[in-house]
Amino acid sequence: MVALYKRKGGSIFPDEWLTTLRNSGFLKPEYSLVADYVAEKKKQLYSGEQNFYLPLKHIAGEAQFDFGVADFFEDGIRYSGHFLNLSFPQSNGGYLQLFKGENLQCIMEGLKNIFAHVSGVPQRIWFDNPSTLVSKILKNGERTLTDAFQRFKNHYGFTAAFCNPYSGHEKGSVENKVGYHRRNFLVPVPRFEDLRQYNQQLLQMCDADMLRPHYQKGTYVKDLFQADLENLLLLPAVELDESQLVTIKTNSYAKFTLNKGKHTYSTAPMYASTTLWARLTAHEVIVLDENYQEVKKHPRLYSDQKESMDWLPYLTQLARRPAALKYTGIYDLFPQGVKDFFSQNSPQEKKETLRILAQISEETGFNYALEALQIALKHGAKDPDSVLATFSRLNTDVFELEPIVLPASTPELPSFKPQVENYDQFLMKGGVEGERTDC
Repeated sequence: MVALYKRKGGSIFPDEWLTTLRNSGFLKPEYSLVADYVAEKKKQLYSGEQNFYLPLKHIAGEAQFDFGVADFFEDGIRYSGHFLNLSFPQSNGGYLQLFKGENLQCIMEGLKNIFAHVSGVPQRIWFDNPSTLVSKILKNGERTLTDAFQRFKNHYGFTAAFCNPYSGHEKGSVENKVGYHRRNFLVPVPRFEDLRQYNQQLLQMCDADMLRPHYQKGTYVKDLFQADLENLLLLPAVELDESQLVTIKTNSYAKFTLNKGKHTYSTAPMYASTTLWARLTAHEVIVLDENYQEVKKHPRLYSDQKESMDWLPYLTQLARRPAALKYTGIYDLFPQGVKDFFSQNSPQEKKETLRILAQISEETGFNYALEALQIALKHGAKDPDSVLATFSRLNTDVFELEPIVLPASTPELPSFKPQVENYDQFLMKGGVEGERTDC
């Protein structure tokens, strides 16, 4: 192909020649010349590689942060969860914490747990740009942080560094660590009773995982991690409360919603159509009244969970208005036998039974109250006092006394076998007065 070169005042070719060359496709415009030049220079600079990354030196005491996704079972219920990863690139050590979401409270609790476990804070932590941490990316590369994360960062004293948008390779250590943690700690799907206790176990499991050779440096990760530990910042003397306090407005059913109406929580009938407070943690939603006194505590809902409903406050209200029972959500929680029992009750009997259920539920929970009612009905006892007596029997501790160990000097005594038939003489009508029997 012929390249077009221009001189001052016009082309070196006659106009009719240029027209013929353009139509035939043999003529390149000036932009193509520049593009060819740049492409050739790129080949010389990068040896043909279009994506070129500089090898970076990892500094002891710096860390990288990221989230991964993994399922788990807590108390028999399966959750699609998220696990927080903190990697130390210098040593290739790392820790993870498991949560049901990846909101700001999960981030702060996970980092707090790791900081406390290693007794220090990384000097610098690299992040992506999640909206929970970054409210705005500025043109000069600076970030406007969310208020809560700014307080968290200032409290612990670390420097927050952020990757360029869509540039996960800038924190490749933790990107690899996400997959490593999933394969080695979260497969098969873990099962446990309490998530917070399991997170403490995960920290210990990560300690044990460092007893392996570094993939490149020829020594153990644990030994390399000592340099990270020696370069950590000191923990602050006062622990930070990472919870978030928000105002809530209840509806006429004394319920409120969070996450743009996605999750619903109950309070108590007396707080219908009222403004209250809610303290949000990674695991709980704690409802507070206008004096910041606790009203109700719920497990925090995530994903497709719809509602957390505590019926105990409503039981007390129903005891005053028992006719409304059948039209409330608590009625659906009763097995059919209990429903039949309430349908046959007089209003007064229904009122008393609901009062007893509320009393028992307040002490030990609704499920125990329902169990006591079912057992009482099974034995034909239907009055409220029998239900309460059944509950007391089910929940009374049986004391097991330690056996008495006699000293070796105790003499052996002959065993005594009572003659039970002799006792009958005392009960027989017409027995001989004054007759003596050996018992």
